[in-house]
Amino acid sequence: MSRDCPGKLVLVATPIGNLDDMSPRALEALSMADVVMAEDTRRTGRFVPERRRLYSCHDHNIRGRLPQIQEFLLSGATVAMASDAGTPGISDPAYRAVGLAVELGAEVTMIPGPSAVIMALVLSGLPTNRFAFEGFLPFKKGRRRRRIEDMADYTGTIAYYVGPHHLSSVLEVMLTVFGDRRGCVAREMTKLHEEIVRGTLSTLIERYSTSVAKGEITLLVEGASD
Repeated sequence: MSRDCPGKLVLVATPIGNLDDMSPRALEALSMADVVMAEDTRRTGRFVPERRRLYSCHDHNIRGRLPQIQEFLLSGATVAMASDAGTPGISDPAYRAVGLAVELGAEVTMIPGPSAVIMALVLSGLPTNRFAFEGFLPFKKGRRRRRIEDMADYTGTIAYYVGPHHLSSVLEVMLTVFGDRRGCVAREMTKLHEEIVRGTLSTLIERYSTSVAKGEITLLVEGASD
């Protein structure tokens, strides 16, 4: 149903921790947009003081927001989208808004910036020439294990987002499925207590089996041998 649509969708990357990483272009995009769709209005609200322009848009309400986004775009509005932190469209519903905007024929652009998975990959010390991003693993143990098993033969570096309370159990499953490969736990990146821990899966299990790793975690694992 492609058509000439006067509106514009702008994806705006925001800091993953340190607010000084907010770029001037990102601030300008949020200030100039007619509407701002934010995964977390409290976080994005720090950069958008006019609450009337700010709408929540996350996994639980995206179906209801898409018709509104369509209406805004068809009316000629500029709609900015920001995730909870980092780059919109990575493990959040912004990709659905992009698909809608493309279908409508609206202009789609982006203000690039922080990305937790890319930062963790570069700092991990693991190969970066080929990698797969698996996002968040399922909560149910059986489904989680099957998702991990799906990547057993992948030869590139594998990246996951992991909740702090699941890190130890995820590492144990990976050790069983992958063997004792190299890994990296990247935690609280760009924040005061940033921690990048590299080692084999067994040493990572030893480190995190007795204490819960707090904060946002990106877990990287070495790929299978060629």
